[in-house]
Order: sequence, then C-alpha cells, then structure tokens
Amino acid sequence: MKSFASSLTNKDKFLILGCGFSGSFFAKTIRKFGCTALTSSRSENNDPYSFVFNSEKGIIPNEKIFEGVTHVLSCIPPDKNGNDPVLGNLKDKLLDLSLKWVGYLSTTGVYGNTKGNWVSESDQPTPLQKRSQKRLNCEKEWTESNLPVQIFRLPGIYGPGRSTFEAIKRQKIRVITKKNQVFSRIHVADITNAIIYLIQNKNSLKFHQIINIADDEPCSQIEVIQYCYDLIGLKMPKPILFEDAKKELSPIAQSFWVENRRVSNKLLCETLGYRLIYKNYKQGLKNCFLNC
Repeated sequence: MKSFASSLTNKDKFLILGCGFSGSFFAKTIRKFGCTALTSSRSENNDPYSFVFNSEKGIIPNEKIFEGVTHVLSCIPPDKNGNDPVLGNLKDKLLDLSLKWVGYLSTTGVYGNTKGNWVSESDQPTPLQKRSQKRLNCEKEWTESNLPVQIFRLPGIYGPGRSTFEAIKRQKIRVITKKNQVFSRIHVADITNAIIYLIQNKNSLKFHQIINIADDEPCSQIEVIQYCYDLIGLKMPKPILFEDAKKELSPIAQSFWVENRRVSNKLLCETLGYRLIYKNYKQGLKNCFLNC
C-alpha cells in the first residue's frame, strides 16, 4: 500500500453506495486506514458492515446509518429513466450532513467514439450509447447537487477474480480482432488508490471535479488475450474477425466494439501527481495471475 501525505483516521466514516467489484475493493482498503466503511446492498445479508438501500423497492437506509458520515462514494448506475437513484432518494439527507468529500464513479463511455484518438477531461462528452447518455445525465445531477463531489470516469475495470483469466478458465473467451481497435482499462487497485490519494491530498492539490482514472497504455483486446495465454502457458485460439463474429455477439457486446478511444490520464498522473500501481495491462495481469 502506498504511503500518503496525511492520515485518514478512525473518526472518518464512509458510506459506499453500490458495493460491487470496485465498491467492495474500496471498502476493504479504506478500512485498513482505521476508517469506518459501511456498504449498501439491495437486500439483507450477513455482512456486519452492510445496510440495505434499494431504490426500486423504496427501501431507504435508517437514520442511524448516516450518523457521523464524513465521506460518500457512489458506485450505483443510473435507473431505467436515466436518473441517479442516490440523489433521487437521498439528496436532502446527504446535504444535511457535514461531508468532507463525495465521489461518483462514472464511465469514459461519455466521451463516445473518437476513432482511436486520445480524450481528456477537457474534451466535450459526446456519448454514443444510451447507457453512456444516462451516465452523463447523472454526472450533471451530481455536479449540480451542491455536494462536494468529484466524478471519476473509468474505462474497462479488471482485477483479481475479474479478468481475462476467468473467461479463459470458463472457456467463454472470444478471440476477436478488429483493425486499429483499442481499449483503455484500469486495475481496480488503482481506482481505489487514486481516489484515496486525492482525498488525502485534497487540501494541497487544485480541485478538479472530473478526473479520468486509466492506465498508461491503451491497446487492442487481442494483445491482452495473447498475454494471458502466454502466462498460463497455453496456445491462444485462432482469432476471428469482428465482422465475422458480431452476429454471434449480444447487442451490448457489439456496442463495446463500436467505440474506439484512448483515455488520457495526464490530469491524474502528471498534474495531480498520482503514481499508478499498474501502469499497463501486463503489470496488472501479472497481479491477477498471481492471485487467481
């Protein structure tokens, strides 16, 4: 774990809304700083740190959950109408708290298709997919909420237990190639550590409301798959051209191949000074391989 400029303490209390892959990793890490971290779930479970929040069923956390909360991280996607379910149900409650910081996990899909060109936070979002249009709408809701929010735009997320290795093991890998197609990606540990870095140094860094978190080296999907097969010591199946494969892909799977962009991390890494743990897919996948 990185050492930071200042310390989070046991007086800090985080609410993580939407405890999926990224939210769970963040919660486990932030607890190592002595902080309290409560995580939302759509239904009751045995996790002592969990509370129920289900906007579709109108189930709202009880008042005790919000006592002493200093930080909030929302990982919850838009609802079916493209609105943010956290703000739709909890905005007034959050505004009543003395929050030091709020984070919202969004997607680099809001940039749309740049035909392989680089995009940064200064570029105007032009989302192509409906799901990304909904995300952009939620970003707007958060920026207009009067909460101390930072929005993190994320590309493809991977990490131990959720990587190309799992697809290979389940024999559900599709080795598809498309000329000049690249994807940006980020290891889940860098999402968490970048956010913690920004929280820890927020008093000494210039505030930026929107920040990309991506690694240094966008690349083709086939490069990633080949590298995984090499690490495992197996021969990669013969690639299929996207035009031949797309008829067998679901509409959502096809949609990922429609967009082609390289996501810049210069604001995070050069301007704000965060050092990536996994600068590229090779370093990140070695971590996954050792932990799978």
